[in-house]
Amino acid sequence: MNIVATKKNSQEVSELLKASLAKAMTYQEYRTTVSDLVVDKKSTGTVQNEALADYTLLNNKRMKRLDKTLKFSEDIIEKIESVQRKVTWLVLTESWCGDAAQTMPVMNKLASLNPNIDFKVILRDENLELMNQFLYNGTLSIPKLIMIDDATNTVFSEWGPRPSKATQLVNDYKNTHGTLTPEFKQDLQIWYTKDKGVHTAEDLLAGLLLE
Repeated sequence: MNIVATKKNSQEVSELLKASLAKAMTYQEYRTTVSDLVVDKKSTGTVQNEALADYTLLNNKRMKRLDKTLKFSEDIIEKIESVQRKVTWLVLTESWCGDAAQTMPVMNKLASLNPNIDFKVILRDENLELMNQFLYNGTLSIPKLIMIDDATNTVFSEWGPRPSKATQLVNDYKNTHGTLTPEFKQDLQIWYTKDKGVHTAEDLLAGLLLE
């Protein structure tokens, strides 16, 4: 599972979180930003090229579809509604990231079901100091979701860059083939479509309910 119970609560991390949260976007603000970038044929980040712009266009379509169609089981809804403590979910992302496009709508939908969860978005490349505190296997992999207990202002869990089931698929393919091919990446997107956010939601709930 990609949920990690964490004690990364040094003074440095606290200050980085405070600075990042001060400039964080809501999910709707992020969606508007991405939509505007599509019109301009651009992406987030300092690097601008046709490939990243194309990924941003595709991801905007994915997020738009998921925003409209995502539905959760009664069990997931009951669990998310039962959360009593106030928390902030802070996700680091970029518009060109395919995993982020498939999972951020799930984060937003879950957060919308409980007023105790405040979902915020920041861009990775503009917050590399914070990102470097939450690497995945030593890499800047995104999305990276940081779960913060509002009462204590401490990080209690982190998640990313993809649901545990998808991670297993990726790891198995890498072990067999050495690297991820374009064909596999397409197959992974098909997996996301068929999964309909279920494994992402289950992972996020597991992290949220950690004590």
